[in-house]
Amino acid sequence: MSKSRETFLLRVEKGSFVPDDQHTQERLRAKGYHFGDVLKATLSKPRNPAFHRLAHVFGQLCADNLDTFRGMDAHSVLKRLQFEADIACERMKMFVKPFGLIEVKLPKSLSFESMDDGEFYETFRKMCNWVSETYWPDCTPEQIEEMASAMVEAA
Repeated sequence: MSKSRETFLLRVEKGSFVPDDQHTQERLRAKGYHFGDVLKATLSKPRNPAFHRLAHVFGQLCADNLDTFRGMDAHSVLKRLQFEADIACERMKMFVKPFGLIEVKLPKSLSFESMDDGEFYETFRKMCNWVSETYWPDCTPEQIEEMASAMVEAA
């Protein structure tokens, strides 16, 4: 989505979407949208800030407890996990001398603007699964998520 486009918060009601707050109502009026207008929209569910914190606490949990990630910050751990497990990555072909055309894997941004709540949750769950399978086989993905949740609550 283009950064120049304005975002409107809408609430789902039976068979319709309605403005979620007074600010959104005012912005829609200012844009000249009226009852009965047909609008083109791309919908996504806004991210839950608490869940975003949970993912970064999970990254810190890995940095603090797994030698592989020791000394890394939480964000770097998340990017590394994305890359290692090929979770939420894009593929791109690049020309590299003297090898020629190669394919590289680039982790997608985890930012609020780049991923909606559903995609972010799926990415986070896959990272918990990867850590469980690869680095912490004595823990289930759910146990790893619970440890991170406990750290968020303690903070």
